[in-house]
Amino acid sequence: MPRRALVTGGASPLGAAISRALAAEGHEVLIHAHAGIGRAEALAAELRAGGRRAHAFAADLTDMPATAAAIEALLEGGPVQILVHNAGTHDDAPLAGMTEAQWRSVVDVSLNGFYAVLRPLILPMIGTRWGRILAISSISGIMGNRGQANYAAAKAGLIGAVKTLSLEYASRGVTANAVAPGIIESPAVAAAMPRERIAQIVPAKRAGRPEEVADLVAFLASERAGYITGQAIAISGGLG
Repeated sequence: MPRRALVTGGASPLGAAISRALAAEGHEVLIHAHAGIGRAEALAAELRAGGRRAHAFAADLTDMPATAAAIEALLEGGPVQILVHNAGTHDDAPLAGMTEAQWRSVVDVSLNGFYAVLRPLILPMIGTRWGRILAISSISGIMGNRGQANYAAAKAGLIGAVKTLSLEYASRGVTANAVAPGIIESPAVAAAMPRERIAQIVPAKRAGRPEEVADLVAFLASERAGYITGQAIAISGGLG
């Protein structure tokens, strides 16, 4: 059954793959962006041109009142039953040299942003007796990574949050899971890590594709995954 699905950071390389996968399942996709609203609008237009239902909207997830207002406007069109929180950022440094701003900025988008977007959605969602909450975590949130104490903490926090949400709302037909990608192809990864280095680190000897992560997300957002909840599923080619 088609649902309304909201994807935060929905025009990033991974977010766009997730948005396309959910649209291909027939869902109406609400593509969130902050600074990249132009990319989100272009993606929504592309999906609509292909006969899908898609809309872009802007919100600064670190501004909770503004995010709540943006979500309330979207809810005028009906409840959102699928949330994929993909928005995130990183600002790496060893902890001894990490500034407060670096710590707060990463936690604010990845972890606090999850609360900011979910809080207005949750009551309408459980009112339908069906929902899928998906947080895009990271293998860094499971195994840690040098220079990423802020990022790993935020991504691990998402895992704790979905485990708790799964306990709170399973009886209402709402599942909550985390997906923890490893090294996934993107322009940033290509610039920072040569293929030879990836082959040394990852047992599968390659980076993952955004579409592989998106396929997992689309499955977890489907009817077929109704008995899977409270899980953190790594998609990492054996890393971690």
